[in-house]
Amino acid sequence: MVLRIIVGLVLTVAAFAIAGRRAWWLRRLAFSGQPAPERVAAVRTHPGRDVETQLTEVVGQRKLLQWSVPGAAHAATFWGFIVLLLTIIEAYGDLFSRTFAIPGIGHWAAIGFLEDLFSVGVLCGLVTFAVIRLRSDPHKEGRQSRFFGSHTGAAWIVLGMIALVIITLLLYRGAQQNTGVFPYPHAWAFASWLVGKALHPLGYGVNSVLEVVFLLAQLGVVLAFLVFVTYSKHLHIFLAPVNIMFSRRPNGLGPLEPMRSNGKVLDFEEADPDTDVFGIGKIEDMTWKGLLDLGTCTECGRCQDKCPAWATDKPLSPKQIILDLRDHAFAKAPYLLATEEEREHLPADVLAEAGRPLVGTLEENGVIDPEALWACTNCGACVNECPVDIEHIDHINGMRRNQVLVESAFPTEATGMLNNLERRGNPWGMAEDRRADWITELDFEVPVLDGRIPDDVEYLYWVGCAGALEDRAKKATKAIAELLHVAGVKFAVLGPAEACTGDPARRLGNEFVFQMLATQNVETLNEAGVGAGTGKKVIASCPHCFNTISREYPQLGGDYEVIHHTQLLAKLVEDGKLTPVNPIDEKITYHDPCFLGRHNQIYTPPRQIIDAVPGTRAEEMHRCKGNGFCCGAGGARMWLEERTGTRINNNRIDEALALNPDTVSTACPYCMVMLGDAVNAKKASGEAKESLEVIDVAQLLVRSVRLRKEREEETKA
Repeated sequence: MVLRIIVGLVLTVAAFAIAGRRAWWLRRLAFSGQPAPERVAAVRTHPGRDVETQLTEVVGQRKLLQWSVPGAAHAATFWGFIVLLLTIIEAYGDLFSRTFAIPGIGHWAAIGFLEDLFSVGVLCGLVTFAVIRLRSDPHKEGRQSRFFGSHTGAAWIVLGMIALVIITLLLYRGAQQNTGVFPYPHAWAFASWLVGKALHPLGYGVNSVLEVVFLLAQLGVVLAFLVFVTYSKHLHIFLAPVNIMFSRRPNGLGPLEPMRSNGKVLDFEEADPDTDVFGIGKIEDMTWKGLLDLGTCTECGRCQDKCPAWATDKPLSPKQIILDLRDHAFAKAPYLLATEEEREHLPADVLAEAGRPLVGTLEENGVIDPEALWACTNCGACVNECPVDIEHIDHINGMRRNQVLVESAFPTEATGMLNNLERRGNPWGMAEDRRADWITELDFEVPVLDGRIPDDVEYLYWVGCAGALEDRAKKATKAIAELLHVAGVKFAVLGPAEACTGDPARRLGNEFVFQMLATQNVETLNEAGVGAGTGKKVIASCPHCFNTISREYPQLGGDYEVIHHTQLLAKLVEDGKLTPVNPIDEKITYHDPCFLGRHNQIYTPPRQIIDAVPGTRAEEMHRCKGNGFCCGAGGARMWLEERTGTRINNNRIDEALALNPDTVSTACPYCMVMLGDAVNAKKASGEAKESLEVIDVAQLLVRSVRLRKEREEETKA
C-alpha cells in the first residue's frame, strides 16, 4: 500500500511540475503579443452569451457535429473524458484505500454503468478516428486529404495514449471485480464485468497484483498524456474553451477588426510608424488572442478542406498559415521572452529564426509565402468550419495590412485599383457622373438626392460601384429599381455623391484608403438623414456594400439599418405587392454569395424569390448555403490575377453545369461577373449550352412580374 502511494504521488508531482512549467512558458509567450482589451471587455459585457457559447460549442460540440461521423466520434470521446474524470478521482482514492468510493455517489449502479458506457464510447470513437485517418492518409491522398500538412505522427501517439487510458482503466476495474473491492454492482459496470470474467481464472492473488499494476499504469498513462498534451497539438483540449470564450461573436465573420496598436484603435492622423504597430509584420505584432489561436489549432484540416484557394491548387491552406505561424512563434519564443542582454547570448538558430521575415518567399526564408497570403478570397469558409473558433481572416488581413502600409509589397495589378479608388471613388476609375447613367435607361423617374432624403421616401438605394458602372451588374440594378417602382416603394439614390464603400481597399489591406472612403460615405449618409433611428433604411444590392455599411461603418460612427435587395423583394412578394405571374419554365440553380450567405447568414430570401416565380425548378448545387463555394472575387481578388492552379470561378461553374441548368442565379454583382466570365469560357470551349445565362434573382423576378404589368396596361387599353 505504501509503495503504490509513493509511486502514485511521485508520478503526479513530476507530471504536474513538467506540465506546469510548460503551461507557464506558454502563458508568457501568449502575453508577449499585443494587448486585446476589447476581447476581455466583450466577455465581461456579455457573460450570459459566453455561458451559452460554452454550453453549445464546447459541451454541445455544435461545430464538430456538423460533420456527422467524425463529429459523433469526437463528441463520444469528449463526453467520455468528462464522465471518466470520476474514474481518475476513484483511481487516486484507490491509492490510499482499496475500498474507496466517491462519497455520496460511489456506490450508485448508474454511475458504474455510465463510466463503462463512456469507456466503450471512447474506444469506438478511437476506432472511428483511426479508420478516418487511414482512409484519408495524406501520404496516399496528397492534397486531397484534409490531414495534408498536419503532424500525423503526433495524432497517432495521442490515439494510442487515449486507448491505453481506457484499456488500463478496464483492466484494473476488472481485477477489482475479482478481488471484491469494486465499488459498483458488478453487472451494471458491464465492460469491467466482462474483463473481470476474462481475468477470473487467474485467481485472487494474480488479480490483486494486476489491480495494483494497472491502477498505477492507469495513473501513469493519464499523467503522461497530460504532459504530452502540453507539448503537442492536443493543447486544444485545454485551450479551446478559452479561445472560444474570447472569440468574436456571433462569429469571426462579417466585419474586419479595426487596426489597433498597443490595444488602442489606430488613429492615422496621430500614428507614429516608429512606435505604433501597423498590422502584423512580426509574430509579436499579433495579439495574445491571435497567439492563442495558434496554440489552439487541432490540425483537423476542416478549414483546408473547404478553402476555395486550396481546392484549386493554390499555395494557400488556412491550416498551414496557422501552423507555420505557430511553429515560428514557438521557435522564436526564446528571443521574445529574453531580455536585450540575454538575446546577445542566444543560440544561432534562435537568432536566425528571429530574423526571418514574417512574409517572404522561399528564397527570402519567409514564414508565410506571399502567394498564399494574396490567394485568400475572404470567403470565410475556414472561420465557419473551425471547431475552435480560430479567426484566420483576421490574421491574413493583419499581414496584408502590414505588407501594404509598411512594406508596399502587394500584387502590382492592385495598384491601379487603389489609385482609382483614391482619385475617382470607384475601382474602375470612371467619372463620378457615370454613376447615374443607368437611370436614363429606365422609363420612370428615380429621384437622385440633393440634400436630405424626403419624408415620404422610406429607402435609400445604395447602388454600389458595380451596380452603377459594370454593364452586367447594371441590368440587375435596373431590374431592382423597376420592381421597387412596380411595388410602389418610394426610394431614392445618391448618384454621383455615392463612392465606393472601401471594401476592396480594406480587404486588400489598405486601411488608410478604406477609412478615407468610409469617412466620406458616413458623412454623406448622415447628411442624407438615413441614420439608425430615423425610420429610413438603406437598400444594398451588393453583399460587399451590405456587409461594409451595416457592419463596418459602425466602427467609424455610421449606424444604419441596411437590408439586402433580396430581403426587401422577398417581403414585397410575401405581402402581395409583387405578384409573379408569367411562368418561367427553367431549371435554376442558385449560387450563394459568400458575403451574403456565410458572412451574414442570409440564405432564405433569394430562394423564396425563385420559388415564387411560377414554372421554375430550383435545384441546389452540392456546395450551397453554409457549405457554399466562393466565386473567387472576395478579398479584393476581383482585381487580382489567378496565376497558380485553376480558376475558382471555373471550379464553381463546373459544379453548376453538372446539374444542366437553364439559368445560374445569384444575388451579388461580383458573383455575376465571375460566374458570367466562367460561363462564357465554357461556351467558347463547347462545355456549356449557348442559352445558359447568369442573372441576379431580381432579373428573374422582373421577367415574371413585368408581363403582369403589361397585361394590366393591355386590359386598360
